[in-house]
Amino acid sequence: MRRLVHFSPVDGRIWLADQRMLLVHAAAFQALRRELVASLGPEHARRLLMRAGYASGERDALLARQVRPGASLFDAFAVGPQLHMLEGAVRVQPKVFELDEAASHFHGIFQWDHSWEAEVHQRAWGPQGAPVCWMLLGYASGYTSAFFRRPALFKEVQCTACGHPHCLIEGRFEHEWPDGEQLARDYDPDSMLVRLGELQSQADALRTQLQPADDQGPLLGRSRAFNDTVELLRKAAPTQVTVLLTGETGVGKERFARALHAMGPRADKPFVAVNCAALPADLIESELFGAEKAPTPAPPPRAWAAERAHGGTLLLDELGELPLPAQAKLLRVLQQGEVERLGGTQPRKVDVRVIAATNVDLEKAVEEGRFRRDLLYRLNVYPIRIPALRERADDIELLAMHLLQRYAALHGKRLAGFTDLAMTAMRQHAWPGNVRELENLVERGVILAPNDDLVDAAMLSPPPPRPRRTP
Repeated sequence: MRRLVHFSPVDGRIWLADQRMLLVHAAAFQALRRELVASLGPEHARRLLMRAGYASGERDALLARQVRPGASLFDAFAVGPQLHMLEGAVRVQPKVFELDEAASHFHGIFQWDHSWEAEVHQRAWGPQGAPVCWMLLGYASGYTSAFFRRPALFKEVQCTACGHPHCLIEGRFEHEWPDGEQLARDYDPDSMLVRLGELQSQADALRTQLQPADDQGPLLGRSRAFNDTVELLRKAAPTQVTVLLTGETGVGKERFARALHAMGPRADKPFVAVNCAALPADLIESELFGAEKAPTPAPPPRAWAAERAHGGTLLLDELGELPLPAQAKLLRVLQQGEVERLGGTQPRKVDVRVIAATNVDLEKAVEEGRFRRDLLYRLNVYPIRIPALRERADDIELLAMHLLQRYAALHGKRLAGFTDLAMTAMRQHAWPGNVRELENLVERGVILAPNDDLVDAAMLSPPPPRPRRTP
């Protein structure tokens, strides 16, 4: 088990397999425990620490199933107690281990020695009348529940803080305890904490309402680069100014354009996106501005993009690929609000807000004669640069978790999240493909990860660079 621990003095991190760990003074946990008891009271503090331990046990159970896949059930289960010892929490000796999965029966008794919780609690408050190994007890319940994939609960029946020579815990599946429902309530959020959680949820909801959104939901981000971009969107939204969105491929320019449309007065009108690079040069004018009906019998022509977007917003994506003749007509739309159909002679009024998006250096395109300078001046009134994902490191975890939930639902998977190593690797990756690349990697990780497990860095392909570690 010790081989799973890696110390990386180069970057100051400790790894237990793919999970980041901390080497923290027990005295620091004692100070935190004292403050929680003083602030919340012993009962609330007990339940809060039990839930923290429960979460830790769940993480180790995910690791345990990978460490000894071909071992006996007891040897595989023993990974948890051994990890608990390796992490310095307590010395564990199994006394009873009974399991009959067919009968849904589990009974375990374990002896604990040198419990850090009993030591620090007794040091702070003296001898106790009730067991105090709260985090350790939560760990045992969380580990066993996650390992067997069914609720299991432990009781501490002896504690050295109460004068016993050893701490002793006993565990069963929840339905086997006469007071199982009452024991399970220890892991429900406290009423006071529930109220705090409700207030936080309300604050998050209000914050979400202020975030720009489209029909796919709010844009996600909290980095400074993201917030600066959103602020520019907010200021432009209530106006009719033509907006030029620039940025690398895959940064999500269309998402930002849709959010801008949704925030403005045209939100209830159509949003039409045209990819100028996806249409042949001889068809793009008719697609954008229409063409007169052919004289010979023919099916009715498809409505042109500016007509479909009437009253709403027209997004011209990959604008740098627009042919020069179409650029001239676009300039007329922007300046006079009218356009002439291909092959026609009468101008038609159009009421559209134009948003242009490109990853092309338009100044360079002007110098090379591929783009009209007067159109660039007209478009460049309100430019907004969408930052690359590598400039939004603080957004990566938020985006990755959102994508994990989306693709898990799409592919019918149940996943617990990402390993710490996977998340660290994603933060360190350069993301040349930006958010589109992140989407692809997360979807692949969702497909490869087993149900009820974590997505590891190795499941992301092409794999992001793994952080350097030294044994």
